[in-house]
Amino acid sequence: MSMKKQGKWGMIGVIFALAWPTMLEQLMQTAVQYIDTAMVGSLGTAATAAVGATTTVNWLIGSTVSALGVGFLSMIAKAYGANDRPLAARATGQATLAVLASGIFFTILTLGLSSQVPVWMQVDENIRELAATYFFILYTPMLPRAASIIFGTALRAAGDTKTPMRVGVWVNIINVTLNFLLIYPSRMLNVFGLEFWMPGAGMGVIGAAVASAIAFTVGGVCITVALWRHPVISPKGQKLRPDMEVLRPCLRVALPNMLQRFGTSLGYVAFAAMINSLGEISTAAHTIANTVESAFYVPGYGMQTAAATLAGNAYGARDRQRMKELARTILIIETLLMILSGGLLFLFAPDMMGLFSKNAEVILLGATVLRMVAVSEPFYGVSIIIEGMLQGVGRTVTPFVFNIIGMWGVRIVGTFICTQLLGMTLVSAWACMIAHNLLLFVLFTIHYLRGKWNPLNEAGEMITE
Repeated sequence: MSMKKQGKWGMIGVIFALAWPTMLEQLMQTAVQYIDTAMVGSLGTAATAAVGATTTVNWLIGSTVSALGVGFLSMIAKAYGANDRPLAARATGQATLAVLASGIFFTILTLGLSSQVPVWMQVDENIRELAATYFFILYTPMLPRAASIIFGTALRAAGDTKTPMRVGVWVNIINVTLNFLLIYPSRMLNVFGLEFWMPGAGMGVIGAAVASAIAFTVGGVCITVALWRHPVISPKGQKLRPDMEVLRPCLRVALPNMLQRFGTSLGYVAFAAMINSLGEISTAAHTIANTVESAFYVPGYGMQTAAATLAGNAYGARDRQRMKELARTILIIETLLMILSGGLLFLFAPDMMGLFSKNAEVILLGATVLRMVAVSEPFYGVSIIIEGMLQGVGRTVTPFVFNIIGMWGVRIVGTFICTQLLGMTLVSAWACMIAHNLLLFVLFTIHYLRGKWNPLNEAGEMITE
């Protein structure tokens, strides 16, 4: 992605060229989550709760691996912006080591602890065994899952957001197809008046887990092949041993981000455990509402990818003016997109909940919390973009501090007081979540206005006009 100076419309074009494949990829992932939730939801509230009860642990593991990718994103984006191809390839070689290390480590950890996770999550005793089996199968292919996350980040850092999108599309197609074949038993189907026999395994929740595991494996293999064929950042020929000249700066960026994601994801686990203790209706409403909400964050996180990549490129090129133009432009675009997204979520919350559950209590409770969070979406979008730019320039300590304060100082403490001490409902827990998001908006906005996010503002940095 060229970093030469362009007009404002040129900048907008570059931003959307990077953002739209990521948005489409995330939209496809969300669509599959919707389909998964609807398919499992058709099996009953207990099945939905069994799948959703370990969702936050999935976030914990996935976000920890993603944090490793952020360290390499910063290095690769800066090297790419500075046109230093050898350094970019060396960084990708070290990313391969990170995939092997994290994939093997989390495979052993998750499979070994799978039976205990539902207990820690306070899952209802009647569905603990089912939840544990689902979790075990889902994490059997952890190595290809790590490859998908870290190698996908490496490709995006080099401006290639289309390849991860294409791989993601195929992963989702495989997942949905296998879900259809594995979850339901053999049956007669009627499509447009044409009746035919559809074979099925009738595996229920276990079938959903197997479908996801196979899809993850295919995705990991495909993204690895794509990276090896990349003309600039392919790790082909790189030695698979620690290169501390590259690894040290990557880890300096990755470790604060890893601690941030681990700390916030651990907060999500504690948050979900407190919600699970409120009963099956609250757990199902929370699980479905989270799934619905994720679709409306797609514009935010798509733009965050563009912000991180372009900020890293501008930093590598030492182009201060480009960095300032990027920040102003992408923040305006993000705010407008999230206002639109939040408005749609507010209007259609009951309809969206109704797609995944027929239980009137679940629909009403889920729609209530979704409409609450819809109002805060534009504020959260600003935080997402500023955090993305900080990741792109390798400044991950500040987001770590802000996110830990928000998660543990506001969301967890507030939810504990409301639900565990005062006996309040799911609505109070989501109110604490919104307060957390608003605090992040205030902290990140102050940091941005002070100019501390941009290392090119510091004395001694070269400027490219």
